[in-house]
Amino acid sequence: MKFLVNPIIFSAVAVSLVTGCGQSTPAPEQTTATETAAAQSATTSEVLLTSEPAGAEEVIAARKSAEDDAEVVVVGRIGGSENPWVDGRAVFSIVDNSLKACSDIEGDGCEKPWDYCCETDKLPTSTALVKVVDQDGTLINEDARQLLNLKELQTVVVKGKAKRDDAGNLTVFANGIFVRK
Repeated sequence: MKFLVNPIIFSAVAVSLVTGCGQSTPAPEQTTATETAAAQSATTSEVLLTSEPAGAEEVIAARKSAEDDAEVVVVGRIGGSENPWVDGRAVFSIVDNSLKACSDIEGDGCEKPWDYCCETDKLPTSTALVKVVDQDGTLINEDARQLLNLKELQTVVVKGKAKRDDAGNLTVFANGIFVRK
């Protein structure tokens, strides 16, 4: 007769045998909701700008002029696809302001106007990816919609470091974001 051993139960029994009577293993550190909210608030205040940075370039111009690792300031509207967000990460795409979202076209009843479905032929050269980073340059692992209270079609000015790929795509590692009203 064979016995199957559950590795989790086996580990728990082994730990209790090793620690012995009257001794305990330290409890893992737990982050409270208050600590999480405080960390989020600190990150938000570090990234969300209260005034617009000067010298913003539209996405199309920035794609042409931005050099790899150069500091840039880019302006655009959140969108470019049905879902311009990366769930659980502070990452989203922006589109050049010269393109019209479906909601900018009178009589267009598109349910997701931020996908720019009327301008799809222009999107490949008119978008940039924004990755929001902390002061250390590390990607923030929190959804941008919650972290910065962002939504589709908002115009944002992003300040950060440009990264180019071989296809000419532009990613901005943003350490500052200003939301235009």
